[in-house]
Amino acid sequence: MKNPDADRRLAVALAYQQSDNAPRVVAKGYGILAETIIERARAAGVYVHESPELVSLLMQVDLDEHIPPQLYVAVAELLAWLYHLDQEKTGLSDT
Repeated sequence: MKNPDADRRLAVALAYQQSDNAPRVVAKGYGILAETIIERARAAGVYVHESPELVSLLMQVDLDEHIPPQLYVAVAELLAWLYHLDQEKTGLSDT
């Protein structure tokens, strides 16, 4: 029997401030709520990265909680990649 939730879209939004020890989960949801999170992120010019594995792990983190240390490397690599894309977009990349 197919899991009816398997095809529902998931979304997790992270936020990071320099005063934080790690990024926080600031929004998460399934289905229509996930679509709303994604639409609002795109409307605000926030890059939306699709990684089902990472989202699945982040869905286990409570709202307003820091991501667990086990996810630091994965999220740091994603943030570094996004920073690099942003630098290329603004013409500031030295690569």
